[in-house]
Amino acid sequence: MQTLFTKRVLIIIIALFSMSLLIGCAGMERARKDRPGYLYYPSALVKADQALDEARAAGKDRECPAEFNAAKDMVDKAYEIYMACRDKDAIAMANDAIGKIKALCPPKPVVEKKPEPKPEPPAPTPPPPPLVVEPVKITLEDIHFDFDEATLTKVALDILDSNIKTLKENQGVNVQIEGHTCAHGSEDYNTALGERRANAVKEYLANQGISADRMTTISYGETRLAMPEIPTPKNKDSKEAKTNRRVHFEVNVK
Repeated sequence: MQTLFTKRVLIIIIALFSMSLLIGCAGMERARKDRPGYLYYPSALVKADQALDEARAAGKDRECPAEFNAAKDMVDKAYEIYMACRDKDAIAMANDAIGKIKALCPPKPVVEKKPEPKPEPPAPTPPPPPLVVEPVKITLEDIHFDFDEATLTKVALDILDSNIKTLKENQGVNVQIEGHTCAHGSEDYNTALGERRANAVKEYLANQGISADRMTTISYGETRLAMPEIPTPKNKDSKEAKTNRRVHFEVNVK
């Protein structure tokens, strides 16, 4: 009799444990191999990874890489937020990322080709207009910096030497030196960093013989990114971040 009672209690315990597993895993899916941490994650996070795989298989990572990488960063961020026990925020961000992934690389509208009009009889040839000499367009190449640095690299010095040669050959040209940063760090810090980068370039140009009255500097910090960028600890050396860490030259003809 006691053995029968013990078996019944054991069956009840096993049933309750099974129900708790089912309830605890509701809305969860098994984690992918490349997502360590937990055996199961919310379905929205797993589906966001699946959406990325489908977009990559469709070639959208090559067709519109900036938008694809931004969406991928959102998915990675959603996992980070989930690991920080912010379940609702992580699921909301994952669903938002899924929407952005599905909207990647929208097809370009097809422009209907209009029928060509019938040619009209040729008009009398007018006299040639007076010769207009177009002004020569001067362009200077941007230089780039390492993360959180305002020191001129070897590559940057080579580019600056080429720009200096152009400035010396065109004495009627002034230049505004614009300092830019990536999106990592606070806005105030990046404004100061952009200023240091612009001043480092101005100082080098002045030492190489470019008159100071031909140069002005300005810092835009992170406010004028050359490429869209979502700052995370993992992407500070991404293509987007490296492109944004730059000094740009705005040329003005006197």
